[in-house]
Amino acid sequence: MKRSFQNVVILFALMVVFTSCGDGWKKYIPLSVDKELGIQAQNQYDLMYKNQILPEKDHQELYDKINLIKERILKSGKVAHTDDFDWELKIINDSVLNAFCLPGGKIYIFTGLIKYLDNEAQLAGVMGHEIAHADKRHSIDNMAKQLGLAALINLVIGDAGSLIDIAQNLIGLKFSRDNEAQADEYSVNYLYETVYDASEANGFFNKLEKDNQEEEISPFLSTHPAPENRKENMLVHWKLLGGKGGEKMEANYLKIKEYLPKNNNEKW
Repeated sequence: MKRSFQNVVILFALMVVFTSCGDGWKKYIPLSVDKELGIQAQNQYDLMYKNQILPEKDHQELYDKINLIKERILKSGKVAHTDDFDWELKIINDSVLNAFCLPGGKIYIFTGLIKYLDNEAQLAGVMGHEIAHADKRHSIDNMAKQLGLAALINLVIGDAGSLIDIAQNLIGLKFSRDNEAQADEYSVNYLYETVYDASEANGFFNKLEKDNQEEEISPFLSTHPAPENRKENMLVHWKLLGGKGGEKMEANYLKIKEYLPKNNNEKW
């Protein structure tokens, strides 16, 4: 009975916050929820790609190179939850041009994307974008909006069964255009404070447009709806920061590609 009364109090409090504070409610959800949801969703993805995830022990050189890019972004001083989340990387051996980051910092990158890009700064741009989704807690934001107040309550109460059910909804959960625009902006912010050329943060989209590969980007756009003028907006933001140059690391990126598996029927 006492537990039920507590839940009613939480429900009432959340209704007040949810209806009066806009996105201000997000600060009332502890970061532990992001981490637990990330773990539960990771279990789902690991099962989905169990025969395609490259074991780190067998591909140490590749993981070392990509993890270095990740660490440079995390040490930029611009990632709010650098020390709060477990920023774990997994590489999926598939020709899909995609990457994603779960709540709590679980990062997945497809080998197709790595092989397709031209330089390390471009990959850093994509990784920065995905890291921003977790850092800005966009999945938590969208689950509450798409699944409703009941999901938000279950997140805060922390019911284990509900967390698992909600985590399953992360698969294919779409980000909003506002989320995408913010992730684009913060990708530039992150790279600007690293050795990388932050103007290359939009390099993935520039390359797709140049190569006219709209069909190949469909897996990415299925969960990442593109804001209008995203490439231009990223470049404008880079200029507003001061337009500082940086490194593309093209030669180093060729070495990264040499560590990719040769048996995954890549198109590129």
